[in-house]
Amino acid sequence: MSSIPDELSYTKEHEWVAGLDDGLTVTVGITAYAAEQLGDVVYVQPPEVGSSVEVGDAVGEVESTKSVSDIYAPVSGEVTAVNSAVVDDPSLVNGDPYGDGWLFQVRITGTPDDLLSAEEYTALISGDS
Repeated sequence: MSSIPDELSYTKEHEWVAGLDDGLTVTVGITAYAAEQLGDVVYVQPPEVGSSVEVGDAVGEVESTKSVSDIYAPVSGEVTAVNSAVVDDPSLVNGDPYGDGWLFQVRITGTPDDLLSAEEYTALISGDS
């Protein structure tokens, strides 16, 4: 199993959030665990820049050779950027899910209270929760 970066927050739906401590805009992606479960990612449809997202809403899709999975908003706010590199080269999700494989950025309007720490997420995916 891949390492789970300590500085990120996580959802039970396998998204990660970076930058919650830094202010208004966060970066969102899917975890290495999710990418491994999906297999080779062949298509990414992030939300559109300018769209409003609400915590828990399906806001995009990731398609692999095995299946199609929804991307869920881990925070509420306005989408300010999407990673066009990952749209052009979806394999970035598999190769660098916590770096070049990020999906979109959101200017947040509120921080959810159900995000998981790295330790809690590790317990979730290992079945210890």
